Amino acid sequence: MLAAMPPPRLSIVVPALDEREALAANLPAALAVGDQVIVADGGSSDGSPAVARELGAVVVAGPAGRGAQLNRGAAAANGDVLLFLHADTTLPPDARAQLERAVADGYGGGGWLARFDVSDPLLRFGERWINARTRLTRLPLGDQAQFITRAAFDELGGYREWPIFEDLDLMRRLKRRHRVAVLAGPVVTSARRFRQGGRLKTVGVNWILWTLFALGVSPQRLARWYRKVR
Repeated sequence: MLAAMPPPRLSIVVPALDEREALAANLPAALAVGDQVIVADGGSSDGSPAVARELGAVVVAGPAGRGAQLNRGAAAANGDVLLFLHADTTLPPDARAQLERAVADGYGGGGWLARFDVSDPLLRFGERWINARTRLTRLPLGDQAQFITRAAFDELGGYREWPIFEDLDLMRRLKRRHRVAVLAGPVVTSARRFRQGGRLKTVGVNWILWTLFALGVSPQRLARWYRKVR
């Protein structure tokens, strides 16, 4: 009788830039799920790296930039599966079991359905739209806690070091070569961008960015425009 295969080792990578409060609140839950948690810091000035180390995470530091930070974290990871988790997002209690089932079923990666951390009619509608889009396209984004096998990540060459839409690009490339799982979850993500920037304005800007990206506008140009309108 063949021995059962051990579960895959899971490394969680958390990109951070001045996320002291979010890390203090959310990192313990990630540490309880992953075999290894790496905070990829982009030059924080608020003590984020010290908080992460005190809690038990590995910290790698370098210049800011989401794609570059994610790749630095992945380079330091030793897991069979990589899970990229935003500092303000929390995983469902059974995240590890959901992920392991997907990998055992042959999925190359994926992400979770999402829920915001506040009760607001507009944001509840936004959740439904996000989750419907994710089920239809099978392209979960970064704030939906993307995961990918190490083999698939290396095969794809990791994230492109773009300032925006690096998460969408990775899932598009993964989908061309592997099955992408959309897990029930949900992950719970912060609505702070909507509170700070205004709900309707933030939704409108997101739609414009998506449309321009689909039309071929470069991520670098979109990031410059996004910084101006925030």
